[in-house]
Amino acid sequence: MFKILVKLFIGIIVFMNLSFSQNLKEIRPPATPLIAVDPYFSVWSTSDKLYNERTKHWTGANYGMLCLVKIDGKNYRIMGWEFNKLEPLEQKSLKVLPTRTVYEFEGAGVNIKLTFLTPSIAYDIDLLSLPLTYLIWDVRSIDSKEHSVQIYFDVTAELVVNEPSQKVIWSRSKINSIEALRFGTSEQPILDKKGDNLRIDWGFLYLCSEKTLSSSNSIAPFNISRENFIKYGTSVNEDDLRNPRPASDSWPVLSYIYNFENVKEEKRNYISLIYDDIFSIQYFYRNLKPYWSKIYSTNDLIKKSISQFQEIYSKCVNFDEELVGDLIQVGGQNYATVASLAYRQGLAANKIAIDIDGTPLMFPKENFSNGCISTVDVIYPASPFYLLFNTKLLKAQLTPLLEYCKMNRWKFPFAPHDLGTYPKANGQVYGGGEVSEEDQMPVEESGNMIIMIAAISKVENNVNFALKYWDIITKWAEYLKEKGLDPENQLCTDDFAGHLAHNTNLSIKAIIALDCYAFLCKMAGKINEYKNYHSLAKEYVEKWVQMADDKDHYRLAFDKPNTWSQKYNLIWDKVLQLNLFPEVVFEKELKFYLTKINKYGLPLDNRKDYTKLDWILWTASLYRDFSEFDKMIAPLINFINDTPDRVPLTDWFWTNDAKQAGFQARSVVSGVFIKMLTDNEIWKKWNNKK
Repeated sequence: MFKILVKLFIGIIVFMNLSFSQNLKEIRPPATPLIAVDPYFSVWSTSDKLYNERTKHWTGANYGMLCLVKIDGKNYRIMGWEFNKLEPLEQKSLKVLPTRTVYEFEGAGVNIKLTFLTPSIAYDIDLLSLPLTYLIWDVRSIDSKEHSVQIYFDVTAELVVNEPSQKVIWSRSKINSIEALRFGTSEQPILDKKGDNLRIDWGFLYLCSEKTLSSSNSIAPFNISRENFIKYGTSVNEDDLRNPRPASDSWPVLSYIYNFENVKEEKRNYISLIYDDIFSIQYFYRNLKPYWSKIYSTNDLIKKSISQFQEIYSKCVNFDEELVGDLIQVGGQNYATVASLAYRQGLAANKIAIDIDGTPLMFPKENFSNGCISTVDVIYPASPFYLLFNTKLLKAQLTPLLEYCKMNRWKFPFAPHDLGTYPKANGQVYGGGEVSEEDQMPVEESGNMIIMIAAISKVENNVNFALKYWDIITKWAEYLKEKGLDPENQLCTDDFAGHLAHNTNLSIKAIIALDCYAFLCKMAGKINEYKNYHSLAKEYVEKWVQMADDKDHYRLAFDKPNTWSQKYNLIWDKVLQLNLFPEVVFEKELKFYLTKINKYGLPLDNRKDYTKLDWILWTASLYRDFSEFDKMIAPLINFINDTPDRVPLTDWFWTNDAKQAGFQARSVVSGVFIKMLTDNEIWKKWNNKK
């Protein structure tokens, strides 16, 4: 009863607030998402104040955007470091919401709110797939006087090149009342390169605005465009500079100026930034177009971005308010803050393309890990997000892998690790030669695939997706039946720790996957197979409890007494309501974890003090008591605020000093949404939205 009352009390507090987002904690993100669309169209701020450094791509390369303001004739800067001779307009606040990043600046009698909005609404694939971000300026007087305010914004050609030495071309066009400026490389090497630390160097970036008497656009070297604004409040049109030039040559920019006259009450203006990559992914040597191109031409998308701004804006604001409210209801303020910061990053490490028959295919990039595309043990930790919001997107990630397994090129009895190196999903490429078992994670990936497919079937209440690949799934189940209980010396998803035999957490995954296969058999009407595999899973649980027992907890490996590890894979027993493992396992293990928490989180296991953000949330979600759950989450707020590594949220860090151990900007941070799956009413509500 007490737990019910606590949950009710939290719900009442949330309801009483006019804005759920006000309940988010004020944090200093390691890096703040400004544009977070896909692995290439991605711009971040890596400083406490938006005006203290140049904006960057998630890889750390400069991806320059600049914003200056002129208030009653005096110049200030609010974004970018390039014109640091100008006084900054003081940044008063920063809020990171699921689809929006909102900065507020104040000075000279004026408040300016700058919002970056990416319409990443996960249950709406048509909207989610748009390569679009808005910059919105809301300006008002704070001293009851009228003010003249001019906004200057520009974006450099760095956003369209891999290296600044590459030459770029530019153009401008008018579409009805919309003016669109465009950048792109002169070479246009579409899908030519593959790898990790790369930026896009094909396709075109568009800056779009509705042309009015108060606005002006130009294409010019930054020293002309910016200096003219500072001196005169306008920029000189240098559109006749047609000859290609390197992106590093005076930083060619697309610029925009808007003049707010007689500012007293709040006034608003906005632009859209769009990246048309033309072709997004190479999938078994076929170049795939972006999914949005199924619906829109480039010109149609430009028109939509302006004509439907208010509709998209309102939809995103309502989405943010509702989602943050539910995050707080399910997990509290700390949890909502972490999840809101992770939301866009998780999506932006993926690209949604369209197959020849119109089917969406979604490809994650393994950012700053090894650059792989469609990595199974990257999809797996992110899967709770898609199970909550949109199983269509999870199927879009699994389908390319399942189709790969139907080909003669994949000859193993277990699931593959990946499909190649982003953006080329042409099959595995380890060492440039034949794929060996040593490169794989046999139990890991087979268990991952079966669990995710079973979860999709449970959410959709049908087994159609599994039946399409039944022979493959059955082969994997047979492999786990033989190899899963006591895994051999092989890698698991935590491969940075090296090979490990007799891994107890990996064994849990195999056991749960076997019962998930039994569940699929039952749904498919294969009752004898269901009984056999369900009985086998229960038998394996009994053996696991005996083999892993280490007095007051359970071991890291069956043959290693006095060791421990996070058994994060247990969460699926709860989420899928399998009821395989006895409650004593959860009680003993979870009580033990509370004695091992460091300042910045619970270590992954006894070997090192590093941890994984996603796995902490999975482990924490096993706690029924809110205070114990929050005890696991609160250190993550410390990590976010204290880490010295100013990069998009890393999922692998040290719990003693908050330093990054590796990885950044990866999609696995979407795994923090698994807590939402522990509340059936919330899960059902969001799943029904699509």
